[in-house]
Amino acid sequence: MKQKLKTLYTTAKNDASQEEELLRQALMKISEIRSICNERRLQARNGGNRETFHRGALMKMLQVSAQTLPLWVGKPGTKAPPLCGAVPADSNYIAKPGDMVAALVKNVEGDEDNWILAEVVSFNAITRKYEGVLLKNWKNSHQNLEFPARGDTL
Repeated sequence: MKQKLKTLYTTAKNDASQEEELLRQALMKISEIRSICNERRLQARNGGNRETFHRGALMKMLQVSAQTLPLWVGKPGTKAPPLCGAVPADSNYIAKPGDMVAALVKNVEGDEDNWILAEVVSFNAITRKYEGVLLKNWKNSHQNLEFPARGDTL
C-alpha cells in the first residue's frame, strides 16, 4: 500500500511538472502574439493610419488587454523581475514605444496632480521626457502629450 501511494505521488508530481511546462509555453506564445499585434499596430500608426475609437471600443480594448497581460509565474525561490507587481524598474529604465504607462502629471494651475493612462510614442533623452498618446480622452483618443521620465517632474 505504501509503495502504491509513493508511485501515485511520483506520477502526480511528474504530471504537474509537464502541465507547468505546457502552461509556460502557452504564456510565451501569448506574449509573442501580443508583441506581433503591437508591432503591426505601431507600423500602421507610423504609416499614417490614425485609429479612431469610441468610448465603448476603448473600454473593450482595455478589458481585453487586462485579460491577456503577460503573466509571470516563477519557480520556487526565484525573484520577480522588474515591473512585475510592486517590483520597481531600474532607475535608468526607458519605456519602449507602444508600452502602456500610468504617468503622474503635475497640474500647473492647481494643487492637484493627475494620473493619466498613455501609450509611449518616443523618448527624448535630452529633455528626459516621453512623447505619448493620451488614452483616456474619449472625444479625441489621440491627443499627443509629453510627460516626464520617472523621477522627473513636468
